[in-house]
Amino acid sequence: MHIREALSYIPSLMTLGNLVLGFSALMLVYHGYLGTSAMLVVLGAVIDAFDGRVARALGCVSLFGKELDSLSDIVAFGAAPAFIMYAGVLQYDGWLGIVIAILFPLCGAVRLARFNVQSSSSRYFVGLPITAAGAILATLVLYQNDVGPSTIVMPLCMLILSFLMVSRAKYPNFKRIGFPRSATVMVPSSIVFIYIAFRFDRAIANRLAFVPLAVYALYGIVRAFRKRPLHAPTADPEEGTKSV
Repeated sequence: MHIREALSYIPSLMTLGNLVLGFSALMLVYHGYLGTSAMLVVLGAVIDAFDGRVARALGCVSLFGKELDSLSDIVAFGAAPAFIMYAGVLQYDGWLGIVIAILFPLCGAVRLARFNVQSSSSRYFVGLPITAAGAILATLVLYQNDVGPSTIVMPLCMLILSFLMVSRAKYPNFKRIGFPRSATVMVPSSIVFIYIAFRFDRAIANRLAFVPLAVYALYGIVRAFRKRPLHAPTADPEEGTKSV
């Protein structure tokens, strides 16, 4: 196998890594480790932020990678965060909690499918990306002790995130920014930083991950109410541009 051919598998291996992290998060939730499972979702989001760039840098973008990414995302950022929220909060809401938990990955699947049939552009996503929605939801659960499991706040936030994914709200596509040479160290550095933060001060790590993502989610709502014209929908590298 030639070196270039071997390198072409790196983006797909990163995508499969997200799938492994998502399934691992599900298993950890089953055993009651909500904080650790949330960390895995955040780590997956960090990896997902770079695998498309790696594919473009290596010149190995393909439809196979795009489909593989969507399949991985529905587990890592759809099913896993929804199960985290159900175990931490929604299980106390009976059948209504079950419906709300199921709705999140359903909307995520619709969002991914809609992307797969959309034409490409370069500046905006249509609908909140499932990666951002999943990471927000996973870290939001860690606030349950602050608001209490019986309040309507978290179920309502989950419904809002579900709606934003299938909405026509437009979000900036920061991932289309040029691939920096330093990206070869940005991925492992980001992963190590997040791991250390969660390991030694989970409260601070939670806010580091949650706050900027929450602001990003609110951006689409604010822009929609302001009704300012935006550019056309974008190709979503978080759900595409991967290797064979």
